Amino acid sequence: MKVLLVYAHPEPKSLNGSLRDFTVKRLEQAGHVVQVSDLYAMKWKASLDADDSRERLSAERFYPSRESKHALEKGVQSEDIAREQDKLMWADAVILQFPMWWFSMPAILKGWVERVYAYGFAYGVGEHSDARWGERYGEGKFAGKRAMLIVTTGGWESHYSARGINGPMDDVLFPIQHGILYYPGFDVVPPFVVYRTSKIDETNYAQVRDALGQRLDDLWTTAPIPFRQQNGGAYAIPQLTLRDEFAPEQVGFAAHIE
Repeated sequence: MKVLLVYAHPEPKSLNGSLRDFTVKRLEQAGHVVQVSDLYAMKWKASLDADDSRERLSAERFYPSRESKHALEKGVQSEDIAREQDKLMWADAVILQFPMWWFSMPAILKGWVERVYAYGFAYGVGEHSDARWGERYGEGKFAGKRAMLIVTTGGWESHYSARGINGPMDDVLFPIQHGILYYPGFDVVPPFVVYRTSKIDETNYAQVRDALGQRLDDLWTTAPIPFRQQNGGAYAIPQLTLRDEFAPEQVGFAAHIE
């Protein structure tokens, strides 16, 4: 299989750097082909702006979605964006690896998503009618591909528990797993999370490494998170709210998981 690892940490000698190297080695030893997009090493431009197209649709005013669609359709996207899109189409599985900073991904990785997920590529695709509302949330460009997060955090696991002060980890990661990965069609497997990173020593690292190795070995057999498919009948269209007979007692993120 072909795996794209999108990596966002500024220090190669960090715990994340070690886990990145281990991930690549483990996957390659299993016979997989791996590409790494090391965003800091690439000096990735995080901001989506008018410079992302070599030929503007309008010189008077910058409309991000319109310019994105125009650049994709006309083949005038900046070369760095086009290269990352080619990697996404090449990959059978995508891994996003990052430290959790302020309850989300680092800005450089968010910028990768904003620029690479062009209009007509990752969103704005498919029929919009009373029966369907685009190819998204279970359908889309990346349907049939797998995705997983590797996340590190300095917080304790209990801080991210069901009653923890930071909120449940599944809720914290929901916008990424459901919104960034499931939205364009990925089957999203549960994340691999490392807690209390400042307390990782040689003994703990071996445990983390072994656990990650098992998750990588199981990447293609682990059951994905059972998010509800948008066009599968559970949602009223075009309102895109759950029909009354689905999870009637639930609200919030949990209602969108079967």
